[in-house]
Amino acid sequence: MQKYLIIGLGNIGAQYENTRHNIGFKVVEEVAKRADAKFSPSNFGDIAQFKYKARPVTLLKPNTYMNLSGDAVRFWMKKENISLENIFVITDDLNLPFGTIRIRGKGSDGGHNGLKDIQNKIGGQSYARLRFGVGNEFSDGKQVDYVLGEWSAEENEKMNERLNLSADAILSFIFQGLSNTMNQYNGK
Repeated sequence: MQKYLIIGLGNIGAQYENTRHNIGFKVVEEVAKRADAKFSPSNFGDIAQFKYKARPVTLLKPNTYMNLSGDAVRFWMKKENISLENIFVITDDLNLPFGTIRIRGKGSDGGHNGLKDIQNKIGGQSYARLRFGVGNEFSDGKQVDYVLGEWSAEENEKMNERLNLSADAILSFIFQGLSNTMNQYNGK
């Protein structure tokens, strides 16, 4: 039976909870809620485990902080014996308008330090990722403040619908595979 590892990237701590950089955590929390699965502390992060259409799934919120996410991914891939083609990383993306999702089966880190560390620790770029658009409404030199800033009121109004769409895409990846999921959800 193929197992799946779904990683939501973010930073631990109350000060980061509702920031743009933590959208990966929010998305996997939505998946856990649907599956009635509870997160609990474990090695390198909080995990929730469940089966979706008979497929074992591990959701991971690394506690390593964003820039060291690769340690958590590598640990859980080995512990659960999950192959590279069955991992799915959810992260924020400044180059996409708010709420737009882009799914790819491989690619560069695009300047994202979390993805960069994952690629360094697992040895390559050939893993699926869902990039959740956070927009780029910041002035020169304010990128860090923006991604570590909280969502606007307008973004919060649309958040539930965007989280639901992202969770749908994750469950599609598990059941229908990457290609079908990309065709159905990219750019939405």
